[in-house]
Amino acid sequence: MIRGSCLCNSVRWEIDGPVGNMCHCHCSICRKAHGAPFATYLSTGAQNYRLVAGTEVIKEHGCSPRLTRAFCATCGSVVPMMVGARAVIPAGCLDDDPGIRPDMHIFTGSKAPWHAIDDNLPQHDAYPAEVGLAASPMPARQSETPGRIHGSCLCGGVAFEISAPFDIVHNCHCRRCRKARAAAHTTNGFLSIDAFHFLRGADLLDRYQVPEARSFAQSFCRVCGSGMPSPRPDTGKVAIPLGCLDDDPGQGADDHIFTGSKAPWYEITDGLPRFHEMSTPGF
Repeated sequence: MIRGSCLCNSVRWEIDGPVGNMCHCHCSICRKAHGAPFATYLSTGAQNYRLVAGTEVIKEHGCSPRLTRAFCATCGSVVPMMVGARAVIPAGCLDDDPGIRPDMHIFTGSKAPWHAIDDNLPQHDAYPAEVGLAASPMPARQSETPGRIHGSCLCGGVAFEISAPFDIVHNCHCRRCRKARAAAHTTNGFLSIDAFHFLRGADLLDRYQVPEARSFAQSFCRVCGSGMPSPRPDTGKVAIPLGCLDDDPGQGADDHIFTGSKAPWYEITDGLPRFHEMSTPGF
């Protein structure tokens, strides 16, 4: 039995049967939906998948002609979706080790310019040829103000810009970030709140505060579920998920943090510094 759940635990599911097709997807739709550098999915036959709880809080967004994404309307976590006769599962929300490992990268032609692929898995610019599927159109947006870095959600309802480099960028492997982004890890950049500005859509944002956490919260677009920036007036900082950027910030992750909570199915293969928990106080 393989179990999974969203960040707030409202949506829960079980898989009782074989799983397969585990891969990392770098398309801009996945990056925006998850607010992460890439998404990792696996699948199983619909007969092996059972939604245990959360039907009433699952919301859907038709992000492409072929695909409708599902997310928890309470916390914003991406949750499983049905594609034909198969349940497609975001691996970041799994509570158990699925027993398989990713075997390829897809849509590397759309890879985030600030993210490096450092493993030896096969790479495909779009879908593998043997799948026989054409790629869906990807969101193509650019900065609305010259000289500034622009970002937006998947549906385009929320947009923002930043006017300064990040103070620091973390790849975070903590369980909360994995659940919030439904991904192997999140990549968050931190900078002064004075260098951040919402262009539109701030009224479309919902925020989920983890009850037992001192400060951890997930900000997301209530229309499409995309992970969005979280301004913190109390610290003077804003945390920005790099997966929602439309422009290249010219910098990527500085380190890996909370590697003690890393997903068992994900291997860190780069040479960045690793910290069992947090690295830099104050962020």
